[in-house]
Amino acid sequence: MDHSASDSETDDYKQPLLHRNEDEDIKRAPALCSSRYSLAILSCYGFFVAYALRVNLSVAMVDMLNSSSSNNVNSSVCLRHNNPPRPRHNHTASVYDWDSETQGWILGSFFYGYIITQIPGGYMARKYGAKWLLGFGILGTVIFTLLTPVAADLGAGYLIAVRVLEGIGEGVTFPAMHAMWASWAPPMERSRLLTISYAGAQLGTVVALPLSGQICFYLDWTYVFYIFGAVGILWFILWSLLVSNSPTSHRRISEVERTYITASLKNELSPTTDHIPWTSILTSVPLWAIVVAHFSYNWTFYTLLTLLPTYMNDILGFSIKQNGMLSALPYLGCWLLSMGGGQLADYLRETCLFSTVAVRKAFSIIGMMGPAVFLVAAGYTDCNYTLAVIFLTISSSLGGFSASGFNINHLDIAPSYAGILLGITNSFATIPGMVGPVIARSLTKSNTIVEWRTVFFISAGINLFGAAFYTLFGKGTVQPWAVQSLHIQ
Repeated sequence: MDHSASDSETDDYKQPLLHRNEDEDIKRAPALCSSRYSLAILSCYGFFVAYALRVNLSVAMVDMLNSSSSNNVNSSVCLRHNNPPRPRHNHTASVYDWDSETQGWILGSFFYGYIITQIPGGYMARKYGAKWLLGFGILGTVIFTLLTPVAADLGAGYLIAVRVLEGIGEGVTFPAMHAMWASWAPPMERSRLLTISYAGAQLGTVVALPLSGQICFYLDWTYVFYIFGAVGILWFILWSLLVSNSPTSHRRISEVERTYITASLKNELSPTTDHIPWTSILTSVPLWAIVVAHFSYNWTFYTLLTLLPTYMNDILGFSIKQNGMLSALPYLGCWLLSMGGGQLADYLRETCLFSTVAVRKAFSIIGMMGPAVFLVAAGYTDCNYTLAVIFLTISSSLGGFSASGFNINHLDIAPSYAGILLGITNSFATIPGMVGPVIARSLTKSNTIVEWRTVFFISAGINLFGAAFYTLFGKGTVQPWAVQSLHIQ
């Protein structure tokens, strides 16, 4: 038993050298104008659309509400920062008298649909191909986004139903994309390609938050859904015409690139799509290490995503609705560090010969412990608004390093089943989005700085636990059960 564990660890630390020796016999295909990097850019656009459609409602909701139903607008713990008022344009869109509980259900309903299709999405992507599953998943979200104004006019219940359906459509996106990258991403380029791909999520948030506010001001809130919906339809057309499930079925890929990708993956992919080793998957300790890390990271991420406006308004006395760029600043930092981190991670693995497991763990530690430290620090800035914003921005930004850590580790340990594995981990990682903010609000009923410190300490503690668990049990090599049929030969 001990000997086996030792061998496994040794394999983890040998992996970069093995890949390097194999790659010496494979002609490296240029990255410029390549099909694999075109896929990364198009999928980045796709996740931009997905996240823009996810967050735009939180901004539009401000204009969707009857202003007379707002309360406690002028109350905050710290002295309120008032921006000069801007003249209001004449808007003709409807407004609604939804109480805070109804607003909570509308904003949270997305996640109840989102969690449903995580595991089925990974299974279907492996069984039937990822291209159309991901394409129609986002297209479905686009269609229901375009129907949002109609649903809102019909009633809150219809809007909640539409948001649940949007969540169901988006639930397949990450598992499907992971399944597609299993066939497209050479091992030594995984960090680069996947961080480019998934950076669209942060970019969508960065653009959608301030732009939605401007659209609401100059047009009205209905155009938030129409404009982003149109952007999504354009993406679907490009995706349909330019993307293929694998290099072997791509019509425009060069023979050099096709050979490079397939040769670099030949020892990692299972040759059959029929057999799925569910028992081995569900009892895999390295997978559960990713589950714990993903759950822990998302607890802090969703707490900030949903409650940062409340903290800024109720404690610091500044409504980030008045400054869209400020609200997007943490996600801009996260996007920049995730992109840079992807380049650095692959450089460390390929050029400096660091093991995959060492890189994944190091980036996860930075991407989870860093946010924990600065989140707690933000709770002790009291009414120093500038310092609080700086600490919260650094906290979110450092989380970008996790994109090259546990977040893509599924492809390291079981590329053939990466979509299914991501569906499993993302199911658990969606739970914080549903319960984390609820728990946080129950702990901050009086909206005091001390109560918010408790929320930050809990989030930081969960993050530190996730980082420690992943460091102890994470792996960086393909697990035996993921390619068992290859060893029969």
